[in-house]
Amino acid sequence: MRRTIDWADGAVVIIDQTALPGEYRLLHLRTVDELVDAIKRLAVRGAPALGAAGALGVALAARTSENVHADADLIATARPTAVNLAWGVRRAMAKLHQGPDAVLDEALALLAEDEQLNKTASKHAAEIVLAECARRPLRLLSHCNAGRLATVGWGSALGVVWHLHERGLVEEVLVDETRPLLQGARLTAWELAQANVPYRVQPDGAAAAAMARGMVDCVLVGADRIAANGDVANKIGTYGLAIAARHHGVPFVVVAPSSTVDRTLATGAGVAIEERDARELTEYAGIRVTPPGAQVFNPAFDVTPHELITAVVTEHGRFAP
Repeated sequence: MRRTIDWADGAVVIIDQTALPGEYRLLHLRTVDELVDAIKRLAVRGAPALGAAGALGVALAARTSENVHADADLIATARPTAVNLAWGVRRAMAKLHQGPDAVLDEALALLAEDEQLNKTASKHAAEIVLAECARRPLRLLSHCNAGRLATVGWGSALGVVWHLHERGLVEEVLVDETRPLLQGARLTAWELAQANVPYRVQPDGAAAAAMARGMVDCVLVGADRIAANGDVANKIGTYGLAIAARHHGVPFVVVAPSSTVDRTLATGAGVAIEERDARELTEYAGIRVTPPGAQVFNPAFDVTPHELITAVVTEHGRFAP
């Protein structure tokens, strides 16, 4: 499957990201409930991919539902932090008055655009990285997954790695495992292995030590929402990573399509932060690892202030707050 998410035979088809890297499995989602479940349990994830899921979900509802507006609201609110999900829903809903075929055409157009916009954004970011970093080849640090699995088919932050790798400019990528669901260890490492890019997986807590030892030339991350002032909501742990990068003088670059920018929010303080199921921390592989009754703080995202960010890059180049 060339794309992470697509449409085929009346169904939304996704790569099941909960099965990787052990199994490469496709899911054919034929109802809105199936799609919402896939979004909530992270079978499809990543802000740009969620935008596509939102649009395709409306296309699905337009063909199968008696109340498309209610189903659209259900899809749009399945995960609260990634602005792209509701954006994709709104874009597809704008064509509803023209009929189901028009909705699907709009959703498919969004998919094609996402691939191109992320290629362009990551190409701009690659040039910024080269301008910020004197050393060649580069040692890059990645957090969470911002590759093709997080988008329709190319990648945002990891797309920068693809551009640089093609030019022989990547020595290795240090991959934060990204607790508690290990999107780095499971997904980013899998993508890098598929592309034959040298990499090493490290615990999240080792990132600052790697910078202190001079092992990192640049940090590359994606974004789930970007406020008007340039504050960035991204996978939990990004904020601490940015603090460490600033302390060690390491450039910190955020890459995302402009659909991730939410100009209705003046600052990142207004971002709704999703809190995940406590069992993601209290259990591992179905086995309880905490004492009974242990209380949990499990935010899926944090907000990195714009002052700690070297550049936020979209398909238009550097984002101007």
